[in-house]
Amino acid sequence: MTTITRRTLTIPAVAAVAAAAHDYTAGDVAIAHPWTRAAGANGNGAAFMQLRNTGAQPDRLISASTPAARTVELHTMTRDGDVMRMRPLQDIPVPAGGTVALQPGGFHIMMIGLTAPMNQGGRVPLTLRFER
Repeated sequence: MTTITRRTLTIPAVAAVAAAAHDYTAGDVAIAHPWTRAAGANGNGAAFMQLRNTGAQPDRLISASTPAARTVELHTMTRDGDVMRMRPLQDIPVPAGGTVALQPGGFHIMMIGLTAPMNQGGRVPLTLRFER
C-alpha cells in the first residue's frame, strides 16, 4: 500500500513582472517566479508561475487558497473556434521531471472576489496544495 501525503506551500505572489519574484521549493516541486497582474478590489485576479517537478513521481496541484480573495480556483484557457474560454480544473498535473507553466492564456490560479486591490510590486499570500 502506498501512502500519499499532501504538501502545502505558502508563497507570496508578487503583483509585478515575473522577474521580480523569488523561487520556492516544497519537496520535489520548485515554484519559480510567482506573479500576478495588478487588479482592483472586488474584482478578479490571476496568479502565474512555473511548477517544476524534480522528482521521479508525477504530482498534481490540487488546490490553492489566499485570504486576498473570496474564492480561488485552478483554471485553463482554451480556444473554441475564434473564442477563448476559461474553464475550471480539478487539478493541474505536474509530470515527473517536467515543468508546467501557469501563464496568461493557459493554466492559471484564478482569484475571484478580491478583498483588496493587488497593487504593482505588492505581495499576495498564496497557499498551494499538492497531492504528493
